[in-house]
Amino acid sequence: MAEEVITTDVVVIGAGPVGLFAVFELGLLDMKVHLIDILDRPGGQCAELYPEKPIYDIPGLPLVTGQDLTDRLMEQAAPFNPQFHFNEQVEEVTRQADGSWFVKTDGDLTFNAKVIVIAAGGGSFQPKRPPIPGIEEYEGKSVFYSVKKMEKFRDKKVLISGGGDSALDWVNNLQPITKTMQLIHRRDGFRAAPASVNEMKKLVAEDKMKFHLGQVTKLHGANGQLEGVTILDNDKNEFDVEVDTLLPFFGLTMKLGPIANWGLNLNENLIPVDVEKFETSTPGIFAVGDINTYPGKLKLILSGFHEVALMAQQAFRYVHPDAKLTFQYTTSSTSLQKKLGVN
Repeated sequence: MAEEVITTDVVVIGAGPVGLFAVFELGLLDMKVHLIDILDRPGGQCAELYPEKPIYDIPGLPLVTGQDLTDRLMEQAAPFNPQFHFNEQVEEVTRQADGSWFVKTDGDLTFNAKVIVIAAGGGSFQPKRPPIPGIEEYEGKSVFYSVKKMEKFRDKKVLISGGGDSALDWVNNLQPITKTMQLIHRRDGFRAAPASVNEMKKLVAEDKMKFHLGQVTKLHGANGQLEGVTILDNDKNEFDVEVDTLLPFFGLTMKLGPIANWGLNLNENLIPVDVEKFETSTPGIFAVGDINTYPGKLKLILSGFHEVALMAQQAFRYVHPDAKLTFQYTTSSTSLQKKLGVN
């Protein structure tokens, strides 16, 4: 029996903010989109790592959380009925004789599309696991590498490990709702915003939390539930601390994954593009957002929004080669407003 092939105009790899806005820009130009993402929901890094943290540099939105921005972009894309395929990683991309593309995932899905848009952020990202024996048993139960819902940690005895922005931000944000809050870092210097470091030190001075210099060497508990940890401090003294939740923030390992094998020109794990169309070295494959590079590139969400608007203009020429492309404004075009369901 032949495998089922999902036919569409455009496959977008990555359902983060830039990938979601690509649906809107492509939809305005009558292109149907299927999105593929390795995560289990839309939003990319915004929803996975910072769902409740404020973002301040989205035009017209003085303050918006990562999850709220995702929700708004989903609403904006909804009139174009995008199809999502979560928990899937694209493994193989091959050009067909007619110039279209076959896209295959690790979940045995196959797509046929005229255009591919890579909006994969830094690629597939995984948290760095601390070198603590047996930590796997506790992961997802009492050891977590991200905070999806702050309320989950209310009245918990939390130990956060790390010295970067994520560690310090979550110390300060979670401390008011936890039963106890402790932070451990191997040195007294931090790779975080000075204001966050100062806020943490103020909490320590007010005896609202504890700070340890050292590292976690052992976990104590049963059936995935932490009861405590052993800490080795910088003076080589060992002592136990009672905690029921551990949040290690040791950064992320960003991996291009299979993208590296698709025959695209790469520059330090980024994909070079032109700044007119944001097309890669391979015609018909575009790269937008943090995954691409070009002179003057800024890794900002708003930059990605600009990139997809220009990308869509060239994608149209692949999907509708015989059609005339007429530039229109959503404020005045009745045909665009009809597509959006507002007219």
